Amino acid sequence: MASTSPNPASLSAPLLSDSISPAHAANGHAANHRHHHDGAVAASVCGDAGDPFAFLSEDRPPRDRGPSPADPFRNGTPAWCGGAYAWARTLLLLPVAAVRLALFGLAIAIGYAATWVALRGWADTHVRPREGGGPMPAWRRRLMWITRISARCILFSFGYHWIRKKGRPAPRELAPIVVSNHISYIEPIFFFYELFPTIVSSDSHDALPFVGTIIRAMQVIYVDRFSPASRKAAVNEIKRKAACNSFPRVLLFPEGTTTNGRFLISFQHGAFIPGYPVQPVVVHYPHVHFDQSWGNISLLKLMFKMFTQFHNFMEVEYLPVVYPPEIKQENALHFAEDTSYAMARALNALPTYYSYGDSMIMARAVEAGKVNCSNYMVEMAWVKDVYGISTAEVMELLEHFLAMNPDNDGRVKAEDFWAHFGLDCSPLCKKIFHYFDLDIKGLITFRQFLVGCAHLRKQPLFQGSCETAFEKCRGPETSEISRAQLADLLRLSMVPPSDDKMLELFKTFDVDGDEKISRDDFMACLGRFPFLIAFFAALINGEVYIEIV
Repeated sequence: MASTSPNPASLSAPLLSDSISPAHAANGHAANHRHHHDGAVAASVCGDAGDPFAFLSEDRPPRDRGPSPADPFRNGTPAWCGGAYAWARTLLLLPVAAVRLALFGLAIAIGYAATWVALRGWADTHVRPREGGGPMPAWRRRLMWITRISARCILFSFGYHWIRKKGRPAPRELAPIVVSNHISYIEPIFFFYELFPTIVSSDSHDALPFVGTIIRAMQVIYVDRFSPASRKAAVNEIKRKAACNSFPRVLLFPEGTTTNGRFLISFQHGAFIPGYPVQPVVVHYPHVHFDQSWGNISLLKLMFKMFTQFHNFMEVEYLPVVYPPEIKQENALHFAEDTSYAMARALNALPTYYSYGDSMIMARAVEAGKVNCSNYMVEMAWVKDVYGISTAEVMELLEHFLAMNPDNDGRVKAEDFWAHFGLDCSPLCKKIFHYFDLDIKGLITFRQFLVGCAHLRKQPLFQGSCETAFEKCRGPETSEISRAQLADLLRLSMVPPSDDKMLELFKTFDVDGDEKISRDDFMACLGRFPFLIAFFAALINGEVYIEIV
């Protein structure tokens, strides 16, 4: 049983004199520990109850309502494949599918050949489009009509025999930027045929066979979404091309990935930063048995299902032009929100705080073979807005969470959580775990883990506490911490683990793997796992606490 604080209003209070040095306390504990195997005494930052992080701030993490129950990435085709009707339809249409596949291949070949000729000898595009290049000459654009007709033949081969359209594209001079929701790979093919726009595309698409050549003819703007410099350059290129009527209009999918069409995920701001009027377009795929969204379904399976449908329905609606707000400081954020709400109303869909980062999280959970992978999503747009944490940092935390043996619902027990760090579930460790487990269920989700870490790292005293902890932990003659020193320091807050488990914890702090904890290692570790700062609370405060276990 752990001793309680004399002052219940405080998180913890020293039970020994503040004049006792941490070194003496550690030595005293070591001697006591050798004589009391069943009732070991160790230093602790707090009693049985209380917040182990109160020394950082009085601010507790918000009681999170939890993620939205919506899953914007899940394909809605029934797992049982639609029953007898679907099987009969598939068998009946197999010969038709073969003909459609042949038409698809022929259209791709003709479109590629026409595009190759159109690009031949054009100085502005050898391997990749040159930034700052001029618009495509008129005769080359006319030649690209062959490829555009080929694109319509591709849509026909996929079962889109007719496409219902509502509204009309606004003149390019009025709305040089077009934005659309993104449900399948079908929309880029349709817009290529309908508008022949300039598009913004990932770097990786340039290497795709046939496709890479065709999108280069659209004078594509390449972007690496994980590179701030690349994103900035892409925004500048969008602005340059939108400003010149000699270029085609610019098309963007601001969601950044495909969804199932029943929800809108958070918009990226690249289309809205330049401050030009935007025409939103919404795409619907009405269906009964076969959901045409490119969600948690492979490309080949999706193509096969399209080939074996009598007809696939597609509806495209051009919405009124949305103009940027007059207050320039609010331009991108409010402009994106206004456009998102207009599109959500037209789609009868719900806007959410999910983003492209959530699709990455779910894909990684699928890759790891986890069940109910949507339970790992965290609404990345909300997390970034509130805590400023990057997608790369989230993905790194996810790797550690997946290594903690989550159950089928994506939740981790305290014992498995601490075993990942080589620790037993001591009273202090339980208190730290309860900081994440606000519902006191003995289990935490990835979202709770992420929000708890981000909240701690955002506390005003966190960085200074990390600096103070390292200065008090490092050796008097060195600027590093050895494994033996770390074990001694842990005695100020808990019974230190066995040598084998201590090695695991030491490896967590020894980020560069050089068998010593430098200042950079220490700060990087606590930046990644900020809850570990609780182990050094007594040292930071210059106090000693007693924990009896």
